[in-house]
Amino acid sequence: MPPCATCDVPVLTQFTSPDLVGPIVYEGFDRAADPAWPASGAATVQDYARWCGHLCGLTCYRMALGPAAPSLFELRDGALKFGAYTDVDGEIRGMIYAPFAEYARAVHGVDAEVHRHLTVEEIGALLDEGRKVIASVHFEIRRPHRPAPGRGGHLVLVTGRTGDGALHFHNPSGIDAATRTARLSPGEFEPFFAGRGVSLR
Repeated sequence: MPPCATCDVPVLTQFTSPDLVGPIVYEGFDRAADPAWPASGAATVQDYARWCGHLCGLTCYRMALGPAAPSLFELRDGALKFGAYTDVDGEIRGMIYAPFAEYARAVHGVDAEVHRHLTVEEIGALLDEGRKVIASVHFEIRRPHRPAPGRGGHLVLVTGRTGDGALHFHNPSGIDAATRTARLSPGEFEPFFAGRGVSLR
């Protein structure tokens, strides 16, 4: 797949102001102070601030849906109805893959398949089939020059690969242009990858 096969995929961040991602994730910047929060579709700034840190998966999905996708919080509201997220006793959990895939199929007609066991090589095969992959990685994949501190806990959208196998992906918590649309070799990607995800067509 040529590198520009992913050029039609929007670049979006789960925090509405892209230039605030770094301050939010590394400096404790108050999410409620994000001046662009209304663009998220949240009803209130409090709702935005409470949820935006949990919506990496739906930001990936929104990118995969393309420029005509609903707002992030419209997707959140729909996913909640299917149980793709839970909010119990003040604790938010998700994205839960199976109900998310059901939501994607039922509401948007997207062919979504859950992969509970997935290798980097299998991601490449799915990409070659014309699918995109929401992959579970450690959030520090935005700094791949450092040793991976773990696997999973964050989601990125893998959009394509080059002839030499390098993976192109969009990171909803990328801190600059180079980490929002990144490219890593399979060997660089693998230490951050938790071996699971959801593929979309």
